[in-house]
Amino acid sequence: MQIVKTAFISIGFLLCSVVFSHSADIAKIGVIDFQKILELSDAGKASQSEINKQGKKMEAELKAKQVELEDMKNRFEREILVMSKEKREEKEREFRIKMNDFKSLEKKFKVDFNQINSKLVNKIQKEIFKVVQEVGKKEGYLLIIERQEAGIYYFPKTIDITDKLVDILNDKFAEEDDKEKKASE
Repeated sequence: MQIVKTAFISIGFLLCSVVFSHSADIAKIGVIDFQKILELSDAGKASQSEINKQGKKMEAELKAKQVELEDMKNRFEREILVMSKEKREEKEREFRIKMNDFKSLEKKFKVDFNQINSKLVNKIQKEIFKVVQEVGKKEGYLLIIERQEAGIYYFPKTIDITDKLVDILNDKFAEEDDKEKKASE
């Protein structure tokens, strides 16, 4: 009887180890780093370039308005002694209006900049999501997770598929760029 129990237990362990070792081959897990994809992919670089371009354009416009305000203030300070009370009050009111316009424009630009940033990042996220799904299905991954969102502190580099995704995205970006160039010709 003891021999039969030992045989059953041995066979059970053998079957479990075969099942677990077989399922380990099937359960492929991948990790991606979205921030790295944004920094390294051509699509991410193009988006960052567009964001920077728009930001610099807004910043230049704000700087010009700020210089205008400083000039107005300096002129007012120079002429304040020779102005009548009514003229001084009028200039102060004009300055306050311009200052409020400047602050409103600054707030508007912040909102616009955040919208541009969100729009471009969301566009890349959608593209990455498509590519991740394609790679997951094609290569038989059970799970592909984003490193920062999942709060992963350690994982073996062998399951990091970020560079593979960057290459695929770069190929897609180059194809789309070629299509756009042909369409514009």
